[in-house]
Amino acid sequence: MKHTIQSLLLLPAVLILSSCGGGAPQKGGAPGDQVKEFKVLELQPRVAVLNTDYPASVQGQENIEIRPRVDGYVEKIFVDEGSVVKKGQLLFKINAPQYEQEVRTATASIKSAEAEVSSANMAVNKVKPLVEKDIVSKYELESAQYTYQAKVAALAQAKAALSNARTNLGYTSVTSPVNGVVGAIPFRLGSLVSGNNAEPLTTVSSIGNVYAYFAFNEKLLLNFSKEGEGSNLAQKLAKLPPVSLLLSDGTLYELKGRIQTITGQINTATGSANVRATFPNPKGLIRSGASATVRIPNQIKEGLLIPQSATYELQDKRFAVVVDKDGKTKGVAITVLQNTAGNFYVIQDGLKAGDRIVLEGVATLKDGTPIKATATSAETVYADLK
Repeated sequence: MKHTIQSLLLLPAVLILSSCGGGAPQKGGAPGDQVKEFKVLELQPRVAVLNTDYPASVQGQENIEIRPRVDGYVEKIFVDEGSVVKKGQLLFKINAPQYEQEVRTATASIKSAEAEVSSANMAVNKVKPLVEKDIVSKYELESAQYTYQAKVAALAQAKAALSNARTNLGYTSVTSPVNGVVGAIPFRLGSLVSGNNAEPLTTVSSIGNVYAYFAFNEKLLLNFSKEGEGSNLAQKLAKLPPVSLLLSDGTLYELKGRIQTITGQINTATGSANVRATFPNPKGLIRSGASATVRIPNQIKEGLLIPQSATYELQDKRFAVVVDKDGKTKGVAITVLQNTAGNFYVIQDGLKAGDRIVLEGVATLKDGTPIKATATSAETVYADLK
């Protein structure tokens, strides 16, 4: 009976030990105490290209207003808005019958003047032998010669009037002065037009090359003036790399352009200077008046690049997680450039070459957490870097 009571008293203790796994610990320990594996990258300087984008407005290389040079009515319109035209192609016909009449009048005046010249010449030839024989005085010959010269001058005036009348008549046919694209046509058939109209007949934009206009603020302009290669503005501009153009739909234009001019004066209202980049446009894809974005590349030769996914934000600061030689983690505040290299930040402060950073799950790691660091090759991490 005594042994039975002792056995019953020992039973709860045995059950407690059984539920705790016995006296010997199991292999691997508790799941919460296991050291987790994390991918780690050792930072080394790399070459990177940082892009800076500037909103731009696009204009044709030449935007020429087509205005009438004579008064009249629009008789014919030979093109439509948006048409591609060649230099010398007929655009408008202006009905101005007065110029046709001027041509006819000037032609008749020439014939009359030619007849008077012939008559004056005959008078000179008639008087000349009489003077030689002293039948008439030299005064008669001189008078005839002066009359002849006056008639010759009148003939020249008549020819000039005909040339002027033909020029005015030619102005009734309005042609394109350049190769380009026709803009809006505000006038229609029968409209009365003149050189005093506020609106032009149309605008022809030459878009074989296009200009993209954007702005540098005062700080950027000062940095460019100080740090740009070259002793003068022309040399500094020539040393700039080719620039890209992002079209309004977000696609990258296939041809590169170059920055050619920077205005020498800062706009006091905006605090910026206008910059012009020129892009070839052989297919006419870009039209005058379009909006776009100019992208300027800046090469960083020795930069520390960290994937954006390897950082986290806390209280307006950005952090990365480094692993020390003992395999323990520590959050480090970092400063990065405003421009990014694709999906990578460029480190300004907080990290140095040789530091090992955790690539994933950094927001969950506390300082001093031991991890199993698995090295990841830089080629794999930076495979998408452009």
